[in-house]
Amino acid sequence: MTKPAKLPSPDDFAHVRDWVFDLDNTLYPHHINLFAQIDTNMTAFVAELLQVDPVEAKVLQKRYYHEHGTTLAGLMLHHKVDPNAFLEKAHAIDYSMLLPDEALGNAIKRLPGRKFIFTNGTVAHAQDAARALGILDHFDDIFDIVAADYVPKPAGATYDKFASLNRIDTKHAAMFEDLPRNLEVPKALGMKTVLLVPRNLETALLETWERVEHLDGDNVDYMTDDLAGFLGQVLGDAA
Repeated sequence: MTKPAKLPSPDDFAHVRDWVFDLDNTLYPHHINLFAQIDTNMTAFVAELLQVDPVEAKVLQKRYYHEHGTTLAGLMLHHKVDPNAFLEKAHAIDYSMLLPDEALGNAIKRLPGRKFIFTNGTVAHAQDAARALGILDHFDDIFDIVAADYVPKPAGATYDKFASLNRIDTKHAAMFEDLPRNLEVPKALGMKTVLLVPRNLETALLETWERVEHLDGDNVDYMTDDLAGFLGQVLGDAA
């Protein structure tokens, strides 16, 4: 396995004209743990839907997530769930823990070319989170699970649809993600790939498929725990 580089240079990204960002645990740090609220809501939805206790609901929820990319995909396949009802319940959360990130906003604004949010969540969730961070206005578009026909990353067809819809030349694009498995297809398509990892990585509580030791280093070009700082280096601020 090739170890991913941690420090970029402006020349490494000089060809990039489309900048693609995952949302959760990417545009805001993992330690904020906004997803914990979504996770709780999903467990409650599964428990109510199947009339099981929360412990059993959590086990099934995580199994579907692991096997199908999202809990929703598993619920749609096995239980014919209405995706809109699930997504509305899952994203009924409090965004007040997200504070404006001026450094990140300035860095994203200065990137040459177009900027996208590409999320397995919804447009509304991405808008609420990005608005709380003070960065929403810097993005050209949001591609969500609805636009993906409810087929989540890391499915290749979903990346293809995103790239086709937005006329992205993947050889001139970069993808920022917190899940190693979601960078495999972008790397194969020729995109620069950047993995966002938690601060204090050694002590962070991560699912097995999130852990760095399980990543394929050939799919990850760079790894960072500071997105604003990383983009600043790409822009030459540290030069």
